[in-house]
Amino acid sequence: MPFIETRDRVRLFYRDWGTGKPFVFVHGWALSSEVWEHQMMAVAGQGRRCVAHDRRGCGRSDQPGRGYDYDTFGDDLAALLDGPELRGVTLVGHSMGGDDLVRYLARHGAARVDRVVFVASTMPFLLKTPDNPDGVERTVFDRMIADVRRDRPGFMAASAPTFFGRAATDGSVSPEMMAWAVGLALQACPVGLTDMVRAFSETDFRPEMAAALTMPTLIVHGDADVNVPLELCGRRAAALVPGSRLDVYEGAPHGLPLTDRDRLTADLLAFAPG
Repeated sequence: MPFIETRDRVRLFYRDWGTGKPFVFVHGWALSSEVWEHQMMAVAGQGRRCVAHDRRGCGRSDQPGRGYDYDTFGDDLAALLDGPELRGVTLVGHSMGGDDLVRYLARHGAARVDRVVFVASTMPFLLKTPDNPDGVERTVFDRMIADVRRDRPGFMAASAPTFFGRAATDGSVSPEMMAWAVGLALQACPVGLTDMVRAFSETDFRPEMAAALTMPTLIVHGDADVNVPLELCGRRAAALVPGSRLDVYEGAPHGLPLTDRDRLTADLLAFAPG
């Protein structure tokens, strides 16, 4: 199986399917590259290369007790792009994976990147502060961490209906798919899970977004996303990135790579044609 080693000697598992101009997919909190299987299979079938890694602490990658911060995640992504010599890349990030893209671009530049897609991303800033009064109270994230530490399997199972939203009841996803996604989340390192909650809730990307995102940028967000509200994240991100395009999926929840998989795949191919 393919692995790449980071500069602090952490091995990251990655998938590399197809040939042609590449898409690079970055998953969200607790999940793994497997969450992108629908997009990767379809896009590779259209004559494109698809690469996705398991972030440190997740999936088949190493589970170190350190490095669960965005500077490190950005550097990990740089190692992934540098290793297979990827160029002309369309970066696609889901949830906190979108934040990795911003920090990568801020630290390493855009020489390898043509386009960027944010899917239900947690940026620009989630936490309620005096200059972000509409943000989420810190106690919400404190409770999330406490619940993960107390009963991680119970927390992941209880979170699935919100992640899948309407798809949990309208037949768009099966109970088996929901259970599979919970299983992916349970592979993640407990230390990494709690550190990542602090990272995605407390990191303010507002100062760096406009400077880092100079390429064509697509922002996709569901208007029924309870985990990461559209008004707090998707719309504000679009306002901060000059020339970006915001596509709102009506009635869609947070788990767009699974719940709205066909629409998302079509939109990716239309935004970044080969």
